[in-house]
Amino acid sequence: MLSKIKLQLLGVICTLFLFSEAQAQSSASTYSALGIGEFNYSGLTQNQGMGGLGVSYGTGWNANVVNPALTTYNTIFNFQAALNYKRFNAKNNSESSDVDGGGLSYVAMSLPIKSGKVTMGLGLNQITSVNYRLQVESAVENAELRAYNYVQGDGGISEAYMSFGVKVAKNFSLGAQASYLFGSTIRNNQLSLLNDNNNQVGNTTEYYERLTVSDIGLKAGAHYVAKLSDKNNLHFGAIYQNLGDVSGKAFAKLAALGEASDPDSDGDLIANDEKGSIYIPNRFGFGITFEKMNKFALGLEGQYQDFNKFKSFFGESLSLREAIKVGLGFRIVPDYLAIDSPLKRTTYRFGLEYQQTPYYLNQTNINDIGINFGASFPVNQLSLVNLAVKVGQRGTTDNGLIQENYVNFTFGFSLNDNSWFYKRVFE
Repeated sequence: MLSKIKLQLLGVICTLFLFSEAQAQSSASTYSALGIGEFNYSGLTQNQGMGGLGVSYGTGWNANVVNPALTTYNTIFNFQAALNYKRFNAKNNSESSDVDGGGLSYVAMSLPIKSGKVTMGLGLNQITSVNYRLQVESAVENAELRAYNYVQGDGGISEAYMSFGVKVAKNFSLGAQASYLFGSTIRNNQLSLLNDNNNQVGNTTEYYERLTVSDIGLKAGAHYVAKLSDKNNLHFGAIYQNLGDVSGKAFAKLAALGEASDPDSDGDLIANDEKGSIYIPNRFGFGITFEKMNKFALGLEGQYQDFNKFKSFFGESLSLREAIKVGLGFRIVPDYLAIDSPLKRTTYRFGLEYQQTPYYLNQTNINDIGINFGASFPVNQLSLVNLAVKVGQRGTTDNGLIQENYVNFTFGFSLNDNSWFYKRVFE
């Protein structure tokens, strides 16, 4: 039995290392050009299908990463992974463009150390995503020229985490998560000057910036369930995530086109792997969920992060404000005992998700509202295929801004195994 556990753990750890090399940042908002990108507030596939619900409610059939205290519900081994694909249409008052992209969304596992009492989790997850392509044309002051900027960015911050959940009382659990933060963000701005005849004046210049982070982040969570009756429960949850000063190093250079990323070429070297940090404000979350056991759950949750306190690596002044997320989620299982009907044993999820993003431009808050759908289909007695879809809108075309209409798909699986709790009769 011990050898089987070791082999399963080795396989999971190797998978995490392989996925850490292969992980692709998903398509992010055009607004990810600001700050350090678009934050992931919505958790794993099962959370995304319920409007990001996960602070106050979770089940043992999926890993729990939003609130580490909820890992105590994972009384059997669980391995979960997913891919995502996002497509959106970005438009202003005169132009429109379709963009898409995707990649590995996350890898997560949960391992009960003492079933129902102490559980450990491991995983790889995205914290922020940066992915944008912008073309900006403007007049040059005091000259009969036009400036043409092609601006692009890719990357983001990922985390490899370890979490522990402990049931400290009959209905009360606490959890903690330590994360290794890593990743690089590359931003590039190519500038050309054109005259009235659309002929280029001079050479195209390029600004290249690469920020690489490497540090530790912490998260704490609490969960309490109040028994209303034999079948009805009321769940309360809270999380606190501390990222703070995240250490990193930056390379930045202004040079001719194609030479800015080379530290040895001609040009103006601004920073050559200069050490420093960015400050990411703390994150709070609270939630309440009503559950009718083995039937349905309905919850309301909120998260808050004050980006007024954000500090960039080079100290630029950014128009960022408070980020506020509110999610309303519902899940239902028609009949979990219907052995002959997989559709009746399927978990169906619905949700509404509203975000006041931290982006503030032209005296306008950039808001995001979406409708969520999801399901977990049983493929055997324990394992699941998970699906989540979000259809939403971010931003506005008012005041010269960009509106994004998008659809986001997440598809993955949960492999559950309770075999290592059975003692061998024969050796």
